[in-house]
Amino acid sequence: MKKIILLGLLIASASTPALAISRYNSMSMTCAEARATINRERAVIMRYPAKRTSKMTLYDRYVADSNACDVGYYADQDYLPTKDRAACPVYICRPTSDLEDDLLLLRRRSR
Repeated sequence: MKKIILLGLLIASASTPALAISRYNSMSMTCAEARATINRERAVIMRYPAKRTSKMTLYDRYVADSNACDVGYYADQDYLPTKDRAACPVYICRPTSDLEDDLLLLRRRSR
């Protein structure tokens, strides 16, 4: 019985797609290369050096569009340092509650 359960688990794990996400160093890519990589893979993790603290590395998840975000999140424009640009425009996932808060503030200001 144990062998059947083990065999079933092995088959299930082999048939499940890998959930790994690729990691890259944004400073080794041009802006165009970074954006192409993000669009091709739909979501990647980019690492880059911190501006304020030397010897510190920052990480973030960048996505192609809102379809690569979890439920309750949307793709919002952000900027990533690359080899050729200090601020390459890309997208990150933000909670929709942030979007609703921003819209509420805009409505209040327009009154």
